[in-house]
Parts: sequence; structure tokens; C-alpha cells
Amino acid sequence: MISSDRIRCRKAIIFERLKQSRLAGYRSVFSYIGRKSTAGRRRPQNNRMKHHSLIFLTGFSGSGKSTIGPLLANSLGFEFIDLDREIEIAAAKSINRIFAEDGEAAFRELELRTLEKIGQQERMVVSLGGGVLENDRCFELISTHGTLIYLKSSPEILTLRLQNKTDRPLLKGPDGRKLTREEIQQRVTELLEKREPRYMKADLVLFTDAKKIGTSVEELTRKIERHIRRASKNTQEK
Repeated sequence: MISSDRIRCRKAIIFERLKQSRLAGYRSVFSYIGRKSTAGRRRPQNNRMKHHSLIFLTGFSGSGKSTIGPLLANSLGFEFIDLDREIEIAAAKSINRIFAEDGEAAFRELELRTLEKIGQQERMVVSLGGGVLENDRCFELISTHGTLIYLKSSPEILTLRLQNKTDRPLLKGPDGRKLTREEIQQRVTELLEKREPRYMKADLVLFTDAKKIGTSVEELTRKIERHIRRASKNTQEK
């Protein structure tokens, strides 16, 4: 007869394997236990390892990254961070002040350094600033280290969401004057045309114009879970 201690030990082992199988993205503990062994196989030791569960949300300012991001992270069981907020903490001043006092070049350098730290993480949803992907080094880092998702909105909807904002540098003229609605839409249209080609290189694209936030989060959660499972499986097979 098997002792109660051995039964408890076996249960603990099965529970731990089940837990690890879910973290690894496997549908069941059996597929996890039966995966290909990596014993004796050297793992890459550089910092360019791709973490499929590191989720980057991109899109124009007002596309819903900061709104959808925390809800998505909660749905996935991930942590959420806002890149701009992390930069403000590092610089000890607001984005507007960084632009005004130090210039855009200094801001972009801070942006890159902050992304380099984030790139080593996993199981995290990161809301990106609207212009991050224009920086080739940032785009390469994001593409190399994680999964990029584009929240796509039309210029008209973006203008509607942005017209009453006061904390966005792109909504101000050279003299610091807040732009009119017509000027905002013109600027949004011009910048979106410039950024769209790189936005569309994302791993996943979600149109957010006519969708409720809850619907967007549910759809994104399903897409991301499928993407992580598929990407993790491909990685295991290589």
C-alpha cells in the first residue's frame, strides 16, 4: 500500500507541473510533460531573447492604449506599465517639461533607455507613446523582445478623443498655443499617414473605432493567448 506521505508528494509534483504548463502556454499538463526535452541544448545567453508574453501596445495618441492596457493586463494576469509614466518617474518631471526644457532628442533617448530595461521582462503589458516606433532603435528592440499590437483608430475618432486634452505636446503649436479642432485633425492626419506603415508591422492589429472597451479587451485577450501558444510552440520546435 502506498503511504499517505507518498500520495501527498505525488499530488504536489502534479500540481507543480500543471502550474508550469499553464505558465508555459500549454493546453494541458500532458502536453507540457511530453514536450521535447531541451536537456543539453544551449540556451541563448544574450539579451535579445524574444519574450512572447511581453506585450507592447502601440497606436496614435488617443487610440485607447492607457485605457485598454490595464484591463487587458488584468484579463491576462499580467502586470501593466505605461512607458511615458516610467519616463516621467526616471526624469522626475512631466513629458511636457522634458520636451520644453530638454527637447525631443533627449526625450527619445530616455525612451530608449527605459525600453531597454523593460525588454528583459515577461508577462507584462506595456503602453507605448504614439511616436516610439519612429525611432528605429526602439522599433528594433520592441520587435526583437516582445509581441507588438496596434490599436488602430481613424483620424476623425482620434481628433474627437484628443480635442479636449491639455497634456499632449502634439496638440500645441510652436508658441505653446493649444490647437483648434481643425488644426488637431490636420496634424493627426499628417502624423498618422507618416506612422501608419510602421504601426502596420505589428504582430496583431485591432480596430477600436466602433467597439466598446470590454469587447476590445475580450477580443485582444483571445488573440494574444492564441498568439503566445502558437509562438511558444514554434520556439519549442526550433
